[in-house]
Amino acid sequence: MAIVNSENDLMEKIVTLCKRRGIIFQSSEIYGGYNGFWDYGPYGVALKKAVEQLWWNEMVETRENVVGLDSTIICHPKTWKASGHIDRFGDIMCDCKTCKTRHRVDQMEDPTTCSNCGSKDLTPPREFNLMMKTYVGPVFDEDHIAYLRAETCQPIFTDFHLVRIATRKQLPFGIAQIGKSFRNEITPRNFTFRSREFTQMEMEFFCSDEQSMDWFYFWREQRMKYYTEKLGFREDELQYHDHDKLAHYAKAAVDIEFKFPFGFGELEGIHHRGTWDLSRHQEYSQQNMEYLDQQTNQKYMPTCVETSVGLDRTILALLTHAYDEDKAPTKKEGMEDDVRIVLHFVPRIAPVQVAVMPLSKKLNEAAEKLQKDICRFYRTELDTTGNIGKRYRRQDEIGTPFCLTCDFETESDNSVTVRDRDTMAKERVNISQLRQYLDDKIYGC
Repeated sequence: MAIVNSENDLMEKIVTLCKRRGIIFQSSEIYGGYNGFWDYGPYGVALKKAVEQLWWNEMVETRENVVGLDSTIICHPKTWKASGHIDRFGDIMCDCKTCKTRHRVDQMEDPTTCSNCGSKDLTPPREFNLMMKTYVGPVFDEDHIAYLRAETCQPIFTDFHLVRIATRKQLPFGIAQIGKSFRNEITPRNFTFRSREFTQMEMEFFCSDEQSMDWFYFWREQRMKYYTEKLGFREDELQYHDHDKLAHYAKAAVDIEFKFPFGFGELEGIHHRGTWDLSRHQEYSQQNMEYLDQQTNQKYMPTCVETSVGLDRTILALLTHAYDEDKAPTKKEGMEDDVRIVLHFVPRIAPVQVAVMPLSKKLNEAAEKLQKDICRFYRTELDTTGNIGKRYRRQDEIGTPFCLTCDFETESDNSVTVRDRDTMAKERVNISQLRQYLDDKIYGC
């Protein structure tokens, strides 16, 4: 059972653990850090790649009606003019003239009072565009301005026909992509929840307008099942949030929210985008974006249902869900109970799935051979430093579900002791049966 005392305490502990164990830390820390930018360390990047692969398998590899794309971060500037980002993508902000704090008006409890110092001397609200500018070419002038993409979906729309023709897909079908996006957030906050550079996992599903609401509810259900069945989130940690206000082109929009230490926040949006995006790109490019239905011989503009996931927010949700502390009673009188920090990741996405440990340095060679034999099948680590208890605790803190210990009986009985992270139970398993044992535990097969 967790012994975290408060929501703020939990977030602070997660941030501290992430830095100490090389999961996530602030970019450019030796220069004081860079607000809104985060680096994933060795265990963080392993976790991130595992979640990416799980999502890709769920959305693309196991579906006949979804294909993949990997587009550039910088697109033709007209892309963002057509999408509306250049003209209308921003936050309404005001500044406190007294303490110089900048506020998002929609997040202020009282739009006439500075929440930082209480002053009422505020500037009039004005819009700040969130697009990040850059320049392409040797001249830094207005004619060479470009933008880092604010979302990964727009290149999916501009490449729609190229992908459809190349894959010979008929509607309905989807195009999925994982990639970096950039937003010039005025107030990055809550660790990796709101950053200036982040990774999105998006899928745009193209269909007829008549079928669109059926597909909207299909993906609404599918995406919630992904969080409970694949990532192991509890139902009480998740909720749907239906949008009260819809864009003029949308029929429906819902967010899947997770209960972070600071409250419920958006993980993923499932949005009915209508024909807006393809119609706008047709208007600005003067290229026909319509689809010819070969069965009915009718042309129409496809309707799009979108699923859009923030990978960094997913990682933060996983850390929040997985973080736990428990107390092991000490055997010595007068000593405080020992606190064990553990990350309960589902085994499929754990940064290290199997740690191999020799009980003694004399057994290092046997442990190294075992680790090399199984690293083809699982994310593994050879852990030889410190006493066995400390090594167990270190593996608990990075979320390793299974530790294999080579001891002095291993050579004679060809077996290792498998220690379970969650129960701390130990089981003797013959090395010849180890692959099947771990497959059952990690992949359920």
